[in-house]
Amino acid sequence: MSNFQAWRVHENDGQYTGAVETLDTADLPQGDVLIRVTHSSLNYKDALSASGNKGVTRHFPHTPGIDAAGEVIESVSEQFSVGQQVLVTGYDLGMGTAGGFGEYIRVPAEWVVGMPNGWSARTAMVYGTAGLTAGLCVNKLLRVGAAPDQGPVLVTGATGAVGTVAVEILSTLGFEVTAMSGKADMVDQLKALGATEVVGRDLLESQKKPMLKPKFAAAVDTVGGEPLAEVLKQLLPGGSVACCGLVAGMDVPTSVFPFILRGVNLLGVDSVEIPLADKEAIWSCLSGDWACRKTEKNAREIGKEDLGDALAAFLKGESSGSVVLSHVI
Repeated sequence: MSNFQAWRVHENDGQYTGAVETLDTADLPQGDVLIRVTHSSLNYKDALSASGNKGVTRHFPHTPGIDAAGEVIESVSEQFSVGQQVLVTGYDLGMGTAGGFGEYIRVPAEWVVGMPNGWSARTAMVYGTAGLTAGLCVNKLLRVGAAPDQGPVLVTGATGAVGTVAVEILSTLGFEVTAMSGKADMVDQLKALGATEVVGRDLLESQKKPMLKPKFAAAVDTVGGEPLAEVLKQLLPGGSVACCGLVAGMDVPTSVFPFILRGVNLLGVDSVEIPLADKEAIWSCLSGDWACRKTEKNAREIGKEDLGDALAAFLKGESSGSVVLSHVI
């Protein structure tokens, strides 16, 4: 048994507050692998959990953190040995299962991935679920034949953690990237990541026309809702959009016209419940030819005492780029 610190959220009369508490590893759920977490990353889903969104977390008190990286302390699985560096993203971590905002987690072996060659725990959490999602989006576009010579690729929500990684990967692969953001002060940063052009949200303001002039060969959409509907109207014939977010809403008010008149593809991307092998394939790309050195350099590191403010910024849409939680600051 070991004591450790965790940023834990309590519910009191409909109000949700988080603070650092001392827990014991005996308080953790059953599982195959006990991991000492040195780093986690911040995601929109963590902000939802911390604010009491019952679609993410139903039972409180709870330790959020859908990502975690660190060292194996105990293992009943032959797949992992004590002292091995590992990472965990998705599945139920940080939702119903105590997550990476605590210094220890205990999880099933089927959730755990060995650390990619050359990565530290901090590097892994610069990417986290956001980087994994961006990689999965790009991979889906490549699998349906997207190529740099077909035309520009749009990335919506480009200043978010998913968007920044997507911009840098696509640029690295030779695509002409148009980055969409509502933050005028981020233009230089997005161009530094490789964006050829940066446009405002007005590009995707709702229009009543079922089709618009085609502009983009492909897109990575991180926002959903009406902006996604407008993206579909502006894809070139045979174009594809990889969809992975819903901050602009769950409903997509569109028609079948883009699909039957231009043959476009709407590709859904899940980074949570997919097979571990699919995650490992993307981690291999991100630690290899798809490495995002600028994103790694620009990542912001915080301690547990900063979590409340950082998560509130996520909910307000004020956060940008990758935010890493360090338990060892």
